[in-house]
Amino acid sequence: MTLTLRSSTSFINLKDTKSFKTADEVVGSICYAQIKPTFSLVAKSSVQASHVLEHHSLIKVGSLAEKWEKLHPLSGPHDGSNSSKVPVFVMLPLDTVTHGGNLNKPRAMNASLMALKSAGVEGVMVDAWWGLVEKDGPLRYNWEGYAELVQMVKHHGLKIQVVMSFHQCGGNVGDSCSIPLPPWVLEEISKNPDLVYTDRSGRRNPEYISLGCDSMAVLRGRTPIQVYTDFMRSFRNRFSDDLGEVIVQEVQVGMGPCGELRYPSYPEGNGAWRFPGIGEFQCYDKYMRASLRAAAEEAGNPDWGIDGPQDSGEYNQFPEDTGFFRREGTWNTEYGQFFLEWYSSILLQHGENILEAAEGIFQGTGAKLSGKVAGIHWHYKTRSHAAELTAGYYNTRNRDGYLPIAQMFAKHGVVLNFTCMEMRDGEQPENAGCSPEGLVQQVKMATQAAGTELAGENALERYDPAAYGQVLATSTSASGSGLSAFTYLRLNKRLFEEENWRHMVEFVRNMSEGGKNRELAESDTQGSDLYIGFVNEKNIEKTKEILLV
Repeated sequence: MTLTLRSSTSFINLKDTKSFKTADEVVGSICYAQIKPTFSLVAKSSVQASHVLEHHSLIKVGSLAEKWEKLHPLSGPHDGSNSSKVPVFVMLPLDTVTHGGNLNKPRAMNASLMALKSAGVEGVMVDAWWGLVEKDGPLRYNWEGYAELVQMVKHHGLKIQVVMSFHQCGGNVGDSCSIPLPPWVLEEISKNPDLVYTDRSGRRNPEYISLGCDSMAVLRGRTPIQVYTDFMRSFRNRFSDDLGEVIVQEVQVGMGPCGELRYPSYPEGNGAWRFPGIGEFQCYDKYMRASLRAAAEEAGNPDWGIDGPQDSGEYNQFPEDTGFFRREGTWNTEYGQFFLEWYSSILLQHGENILEAAEGIFQGTGAKLSGKVAGIHWHYKTRSHAAELTAGYYNTRNRDGYLPIAQMFAKHGVVLNFTCMEMRDGEQPENAGCSPEGLVQQVKMATQAAGTELAGENALERYDPAAYGQVLATSTSASGSGLSAFTYLRLNKRLFEEENWRHMVEFVRNMSEGGKNRELAESDTQGSDLYIGFVNEKNIEKTKEILLV
């Protein structure tokens, strides 16, 4: 699969504990052996490891990390001051905070953060779910699980990116847990189903509130924009002492499904869509219909506002199967241009409304703001770019749809976070017209022209050198914007498997050295490289029991 949706991994079942320790306090949990030929070498690096090792001469993480930092300084701050260094963050599991509002498996989290710190990772990213924080009723917020996490991250000397997640978790690629919108919001949706996006056949999508009602007081006396604003203000007030470069370095503002500024045009969870279908327009709730009618009347063609396109096909069709998206289709007519301009412009306005509110709330706190744009790379090589159009990105062979988005982000000082940084064209199915590399390059040029920072993510879970190498290649500013930061998807048990961990620490080091793709050294004879470790087989399972999430 080649999607932009975040996949998920839940924590393994470990006994909960409210306490956490630093590396120096956890003796015998995560440590490193001195070189001894009788042990088997698993991997070598200039960073520390996360494996539990048994040896008569053990060096604890804390002291070794200090030595490593002197030899290989960690990546610089996420402020664009040194473009040659790209800080790496790691996404935490989607269920990092439980439905009860507590930190999930704190013992496993503590060990994982320790390992990430030893690898030179800058920090972590976590979703602050609207459906968890405000689930007990309007304006009743519970941040306690997140507060515990922030303190744990602070204790380990890491930083954190927090996502204001106003969307549902569950039903997308890899989602292994379910976090719906707040119950009181779902009650309002049950009374008024038009509050959520709707496709041409009348199918409702409860993942995110329709932007058509952004200015309507439909959520118990508040508009959706007011609800999002109040949520962000509550977060700012609760974490005022932690915002800024010290701990909560970045706040990513959710603006749509999966936190991305887009329409839910390719919903996999309900079985409607599968890759590489073109998707469908999501403009059939009564609020979107009213907006379309008003736009058509203003354009002097009221008939254009009667309904959406009649020839745009269905979710799993290809562009040439439809009258709208085919090579010389309706998309390139006067009517098609009107519709696509309206459909994309109100999405852009939705993003502007939320980012303007976020800018006012977080101004002066020292925290960066970012927003996420989806990497919809299938059918990119066609003239119409059908899958991008249904998602709300008016990007075609004749029009740059990402420059207006980048300019809007730049207006509010917001970092543009883009996905699919790890993908190569040659890995994609030939019949789908995919070009993730071409798409990433276009976005790099758009952010450079707009003067806004570009950050990146991988779209799918990858652990192989080829994926890391592609990220390294796209991280530089040789052509278009370089990356100001990269967030890796996702912390889970596979990441800590021996080969996967070796590739990860090598990648982090390479990103800290300006995207140089260097293999790990074979020896430590010059005192410039430290080993990940030597593995004693009987301790491997014990290691995973403590560390893996």
